[in-house]
Amino acid sequence: MTAAPIDLFGSFVHLDHTGQVRAEQPVFDSERVGWQLMTFHGETDTDVHGDHWEVHPTADELVCCLTGGIRLCFRPEQPEETEEEITLAAGTAVIVPRGRWHRIALDAPSDIMSVTLPRGSRLERRSEA
Repeated sequence: MTAAPIDLFGSFVHLDHTGQVRAEQPVFDSERVGWQLMTFHGETDTDVHGDHWEVHPTADELVCCLTGGIRLCFRPEQPEETEEEITLAAGTAVIVPRGRWHRIALDAPSDIMSVTLPRGSRLERRSEA
């Protein structure tokens, strides 16, 4: 095998249980087995599905702000609670606990990387929450 550069913005990187790592088409598959590394650019909240909550029930998620600035917002777990926010500057990251509903809001155009097990992941419109 010959090593070759991978365009992280044009591919998702899959890491499977056998130890194999491969770049594939950037399609989020909630039935996929194995870890998935995703890198993407967002200009507006629409680019990061800011109008949806997201949850990953089978694993934590690492969310990294590579450039720009983002806020990671956590949905209240109880009706009387308010939304929590963590601000991430370029070069910082946060671990989202498995099963915790969250979303991303942009403070500036940003490059973001995340790593999680996608199996069972779901999106829910904020208006339906």
